Amino acid sequence: MRFSSNAKQFVLLIIVGIFLLLGYVFFYILCNYYIIISTTQSGLILFCFFSRTDVVAVTPWLAPIVWEGTFDPDLVDIIYKSMNLTIATTVFAVGKYVRFLQDFLETAEKHFMVDFNVRYYVFTDRPDDVPSVNLSQGRHLSVIQVPGSNRWQEISARKMKTIQTAIERQISREADYIFCLDVYSKFHARWGAESLGRLVAVIHPWFYQATRDHFTYERRPASTAYIPMDEGDYYYTGAVFGGSVEDVYTLTKVCRNQLEEDARNSIEAAWQEESHLNRYLLYNKPSKLLSPEYQWDDKKTKTKEVKVIRFSTVIKNYAEIRPNV
Repeated sequence: MRFSSNAKQFVLLIIVGIFLLLGYVFFYILCNYYIIISTTQSGLILFCFFSRTDVVAVTPWLAPIVWEGTFDPDLVDIIYKSMNLTIATTVFAVGKYVRFLQDFLETAEKHFMVDFNVRYYVFTDRPDDVPSVNLSQGRHLSVIQVPGSNRWQEISARKMKTIQTAIERQISREADYIFCLDVYSKFHARWGAESLGRLVAVIHPWFYQATRDHFTYERRPASTAYIPMDEGDYYYTGAVFGGSVEDVYTLTKVCRNQLEEDARNSIEAAWQEESHLNRYLLYNKPSKLLSPEYQWDDKKTKTKEVKVIRFSTVIKNYAEIRPNV
């Protein structure tokens, strides 16, 4: 059977049209979504994150940066809830900081990993002052006694060691993922499974619009937290970090060793464990970043990019709550 020249042209036009249509669809997906392959303990999961044009929603190493409007909360929850995961949450309530614990726990019960299994681990030198909070089904609280200190810097520096030890002794048997959070904070809106990843960091709310030369990294070469002026990706807050229990264990172990080496050399990094955290994450890239929505500061005016504040540090009087200023 032979086709006329007109028929051949018609078929050619259809083929060209199909390729143009496929090209348009691919270009639309490329411009409006980020396809992310996420590694979980159950294997690989393909996620399609919506993009936003007003913020950067993916890192140079192709890790997603989670903002409001870049994920489908219902879809993410359906995927992760089927895995029957348990999320550990560590929080330090040492000295007068125990006063922040009730608001932290009560707001967490309203907004943090709702309908997931959650285990809170409260490190405190005042176990009798830990408030009684009604916990939902599948959520538990463990109180772990730790020593106090006359220096808040010492309390801060001990966090990595304490978390590492708790993972070894207890958390590794009881949880799949872990978030390490500051107690002087409150939840305000959904914090769900979109935050889960192998290694998760939060971009600091005071530095997400700043250039690298303004980051408050440890700049003294004598410290193991040292980062040269020409290096650095983001400045991460020490108030929130997380990931798989295994990956966070490695992070805390490395940071603990660096903190102890600095102590032996009589040097204290500029921002204690936060400085060491930033050093670690520079050379061990996070698999997922959370936007400042996940750790805002109540002293900071909300910016137009931040559509929702999910978790924030409250305004506090350091002279009143710290053992030393």
